[in-house]
Amino acid sequence: HTPMYFFLSQLAFLDFCYSTIIVPKMLFNMLTKDKTISFLGCMVQFYLFCVYAITDVFLLAVMAYDRFVAICNPLLYMVTMSRTLCVELVSCCYLIGTVCSLIHLCLALEIPSFRSNVINHFFCDLPPLLSLACSDVSMNELLIYIITTFNEIITIVIILTSYLFILITILRMHSAQGRRKAFSTCASHLTAIVVLQGAILFSYCRPSSGSSVDTEKVASVFYTVVIPMLNPLIYSLRN
Repeated sequence: HTPMYFFLSQLAFLDFCYSTIIVPKMLFNMLTKDKTISFLGCMVQFYLFCVYAITDVFLLAVMAYDRFVAICNPLLYMVTMSRTLCVELVSCCYLIGTVCSLIHLCLALEIPSFRSNVINHFFCDLPPLLSLACSDVSMNELLIYIITTFNEIITIVIILTSYLFILITILRMHSAQGRRKAFSTCASHLTAIVVLQGAILFSYCRPSSGSSVDTEKVASVFYTVVIPMLNPLIYSLRN
């Protein structure tokens, strides 16, 4: 019932949701010759994946703030991180994810025609979908870059600021046992952040380049399959 485990339960729920949206269909396509998906199904898959992925990124930033309060103000932790505040923070994460995803979805639905109905990817991600458009989609690509970069900057600033104060507090501790406890509290969270943020930065926060489609697929596997699988292991080892 502590805030840390409330956020962990939300992280587990998000990991479950956005891997469930993609992995079952991916496995079905690998085992059968029929690899089709309806246009509506494609749009729903993309939208829900986008909602949960963006929410996941902001939730990790909120968890960094939670660790900051726990380590820098331990006596006021339960007062500062009240149940109401925790619910409000998580609700804001979902709201940001929903709004950003709606912007991408609305612009994608306005694309008049596609030159092919074959997506060179294992799920309905926006960049491979845009590559099939017959009309100019430079606005869509620019918005992907701007929104993703903006979200990454906000979350990374929150994370770095929180961990800067955490590091200062840890260095001021006189007890070696206290330092070890503080580092072990943050290690699992930092591991989850580095893996997820690295994959997203590589995939979305860079202008279109000549990188191969296979390379982008490998990066996609990390944040759609590997990371949701690793997070429970990372946090379970710590617990």
